[in-house]
Amino acid sequence: MSTTQPPTAIPNFIGGSWTRSQASECLEVRNPATAELLGYTPLSGAEDVDRAVRAAREAFPDWRSTPAIERARVLFRLKALLEREKPELAKSLTREHGKTLSESLGEIQRGIENVEHACGIPTLMMGDTLEDIAPGIDCETIRQPLGVFAVITPYNFPVMIPLWFWPYAVATGNTVVLKPSEQDPLTHQLVVELAVEAGLPPGVLNVVHGAREAVSAILEHPDIKGVSFVGSSETARFIYAKAAEHGKRVQALGGAKNHIIVLPDADLDLTTNAVVSSLFGSAGQRCLAGSVVVGVGEAYRPMRERLLDAASSLRLGYGLEEDADMGPVISRRHRERVIGYIHAGEQEGARLLLDGRGARVERYPEGNWIGPTVFEDVTPEMTIGKEEIFGPVAGIARASSLEAALSLVHRSRYGNAVSLFTTSGKAAREFRYRAGISMIGINIGVVAPMAFFPFGGSRGSFYGDLKAQGKDAIEFYTDKRVVISRW
Repeated sequence: MSTTQPPTAIPNFIGGSWTRSQASECLEVRNPATAELLGYTPLSGAEDVDRAVRAAREAFPDWRSTPAIERARVLFRLKALLEREKPELAKSLTREHGKTLSESLGEIQRGIENVEHACGIPTLMMGDTLEDIAPGIDCETIRQPLGVFAVITPYNFPVMIPLWFWPYAVATGNTVVLKPSEQDPLTHQLVVELAVEAGLPPGVLNVVHGAREAVSAILEHPDIKGVSFVGSSETARFIYAKAAEHGKRVQALGGAKNHIIVLPDADLDLTTNAVVSSLFGSAGQRCLAGSVVVGVGEAYRPMRERLLDAASSLRLGYGLEEDADMGPVISRRHRERVIGYIHAGEQEGARLLLDGRGARVERYPEGNWIGPTVFEDVTPEMTIGKEEIFGPVAGIARASSLEAALSLVHRSRYGNAVSLFTTSGKAAREFRYRAGISMIGINIGVVAPMAFFPFGGSRGSFYGDLKAQGKDAIEFYTDKRVVISRW
């Protein structure tokens, strides 16, 4: 809900100080389970973005000349502070996002692992040398930071996804302007405070809250050298094109329609647990969520029955309470969007086996509740078979063979992740060889790479060349300079 900005609106963080936005409007931030008002996000515009970029630009020369080992020590201190505050950060995250406490703890741990990996920057940033490339001439490559980078992140992982990006950017000597999601920005404010406590100098990390106007200002600002983005595929494609038009580097991670293929020889106990977690964890609001379960041959019937039994037993509730298996979706608006997809599935001929639209939690009647929902006979042509729903809605499909199952995968415009459940090494190798998707799981439901490996999809799920995390992050935030010397 948009409203006039009150004096208590969440401040921006510019040049080392918490600063009131120049915006006149803001959005309410509410607990998705209880509807409690938590704060107001200002809808900052070009003026606030420009102030943040100027602060980042002014901080860049001194930060760039800070030795890599000293930059790493700031991140080592930040890692220790994040570990110390992990329980409180998780509670804050659950309050503003809705995921369960265990899911929040897992998200924060994944973020910490990226900070930990970035601590290795003295080694990660090394170049190469070769003497005597010709008589008396030596050649070397060095990595140098570029200046100010922008980071634009979504609501579904408001702590982890910013930590995919800005720790690597600052470790390599750049400065950053972060535009977090306007829907749940509060917990990362606490992370920024910990970064300051760790010794990150003023202007190195800046935060501007907002929505479309702030994003447009970022994409067009001449002093921003590159943009890291995560969001829907439509927006990722727009970000990629617009930022590139203005001469910026771009890594834009988009949406997904992830398939999970189950072969007849799969361990069904392991498979069921992993599949249910993938489909309904974080209420389905993650780009690595399973969306369509493909039962191959004789695997279809037992997988269908086990999935329905497990899904129907999941308990909805407030994530801070111990008996909650699944929380609400982020907002009433998003709840209505997901319900619209369920209606579309019915109209297009999919068979609704489990309907979560009537889900309620007695103690929290104002929560954005949707229960686990399962459709049968889902085809790639159906809306629910081809579009990213981003909610706890799963489809089940049949296939006669692994080849037929992969054909379903390849008919999707997305290419984020795909999983196979089997006990056959031959089938697993064939799957890996032919999957054609960037993140591949074998007996893994959520194909989430560790911080030292790249994270990102293919086809309509990713726009750019270099992905998040790992070596790709170092490549993205630095330029390789080749020095040829004769003395």
